[in-house]
Amino acid sequence: MALFLLFRIGPDHYALDTAEVAEVLPLTTLKQIPGAPAWVGGLMVRHGQPVPVIDLTALATGTPAAARRSTRTVLVHYRRPVDAPGVLARLLGLRLEYATETLRADAASFVDGGIDPAHARYLGPVRHDVRGLVQWVRVGALLPDAVHALLFPEPAPA
Repeated sequence: MALFLLFRIGPDHYALDTAEVAEVLPLTTLKQIPGAPAWVGGLMVRHGQPVPVIDLTALATGTPAAARRSTRTVLVHYRRPVDAPGVLARLLGLRLEYATETLRADAASFVDGGIDPAHARYLGPVRHDVRGLVQWVRVGALLPDAVHALLFPEPAPA
């Protein structure tokens, strides 16, 4: 059994594997990143380190997440599937609405949704329960290559 953090985008339910979650924080103030897409919320500082934050609602719908009591900044361990073995995960913040519940479920209970999410490659399999369909969000697939390069630039050679 796996534990998932549930959240919503509009009326739809989504899940993050808590194995990828580093910390759940209240809504945080962010510094904007000029030139970044509108769904990149900005930068925050956690334990003295800058952490980029994306607004998942804005990424999915074009409308920023509402500042609700249930809106959270969730820090996740971000590592792309194309990263070489041994590449350390980096912290990435996600602004999520209604991120106040968890779900304990077998990962195998999520099945292919039968659609091609090419425009939203972070959308994974779905699971049906009392909420309706819950879709698994794949953290490692959240950022297109250009945005990954903007938020996590490679260090200059010495």
